[in-house]
Amino acid sequence: MSHEVANLTLAEATRHAPFVEYARCLNAADRPFNHNGDWPEEGQFYPVRVVDSHLEGIPLVHVLGFQAEAPYFNAFAPHRFELLYTVWLN
Repeated sequence: MSHEVANLTLAEATRHAPFVEYARCLNAADRPFNHNGDWPEEGQFYPVRVVDSHLEGIPLVHVLGFQAEAPYFNAFAPHRFELLYTVWLN
C-alpha cells in the first residue's frame, strides 16, 4: 500500500520518517457526508504526518492512529490543523 494514503499507527509512521509532528485541530466543522471513520475534535492535539497528496495537489494532514475508509483514509485538509511541534526520534 502507498504510504501517501494509509491508516498508519504512530509506530508505522516512524518507520518512514524519523520524526513525529503534533498539531491542534482548529476546525472540525463541515464533516463531509461521505467521510466514514474517525473525525478530529476541535482543540485536541494529535500526532500527525503531513504528506503531499498527488490526488488533491496539496499537503494533507494524516492523523496517526485514526481509522477511516477510502478515498482519504485519515487525511484532512491543512486548514483544519495548526502544526505545533516536531519531535525528532534520533
